[in-house]
Parts: sequence; structure tokens; C-alpha cells
Amino acid sequence: MGIAGSPSGASKSRALVEHALGCFASRGASTVLVDLATLPADALLGRGNAPAVTTALETTTRAQIVVAGTPVYRATYSGLLKLFFDLLPQDSLLGKIGVPIATGHAAAHALAVDHGLRPLFASLGATVVAAGVYGTSSQFQDGKPGAELLQAVDRAVREAWGLAGAAAR
Repeated sequence: MGIAGSPSGASKSRALVEHALGCFASRGASTVLVDLATLPADALLGRGNAPAVTTALETTTRAQIVVAGTPVYRATYSGLLKLFFDLLPQDSLLGKIGVPIATGHAAAHALAVDHGLRPLFASLGATVVAAGVYGTSSQFQDGKPGAELLQAVDRAVREAWGLAGAAAR
């Protein structure tokens, strides 16, 4: 399952998550994308319940592989992604594979994958792929990711697929 953690519907990180989900689908996996920007804010803030948020949380906890994409804000993942992960029960990603994807303007924020997203996944028990993905603005042309960036996503997908298969044995 994929999580689009950008408040913008037309985000670079979402495009990479969608590509990853397409790769998983081509391997026979059923996929679903949760766009956090479309979920009710009050429920994400814990000030109420909403069926869409409940469904998104349940989908996340049932998935074998969780791909989370986010733009980098202030050197880390979006607050929207943090709110969603805070609603997941402790250890709810135990035995799951996490695929971190982040985008930012320049390479200066590339460590957001290792210092932000990896610990976020690990805090809930996920095994995180070594091949996390970070894309810069210059790796996109007209909103579309370039070949090198897509190859990085493909590597992360292959690693996650292999880890999920090993975990199922």
C-alpha cells in the first residue's frame, strides 16, 4: 500500500509512490494509495473519527509492504505523514516492509530518509529497505520523474518484494 504524505495533490513524492505501486502491481500485488491530503483533518488530528481515516489505518496495518512518500519540510517528513503515523497502533508494522520515499528541492535534505523516515517506520516495528529513495527537483521534468530516479524506486521495490517473500517463508 502507498501513502502520499504531501498536502499537495500534484506532488513529486506522490508520483514516486504511484510508480512504486505500479511496479508492485506488475508483479501481481494488489495495491491501494491513501492520499492523506484528502482525509478529514479533525480525524487525523485525533479530534474525532472518520470512516476514511479508519479504513486507511486498517489498510496500512494489513499491508505486507508500506510505501510512504513525503516532501521534505524543515529537514524532515511532512506533518501530515507524522499525524497519520501517530494514529497507527504501537508495533502495527511489525513484520511489514517499509519503503521510504522523500523529495526535496536539493540534495542537501537527502538525509531526511535516513534520519526521519527510517526511524518513523522502525518506531512501529517495520523492516525498512536499505534502498530508500530521495529525489530532487532537478530529477523531474514537467512534474515527471527522470529515468535515474525511477530506477532508484525500482531498486527499492525489488528489495521490498524480496524481503516480503523471505518474511512469508
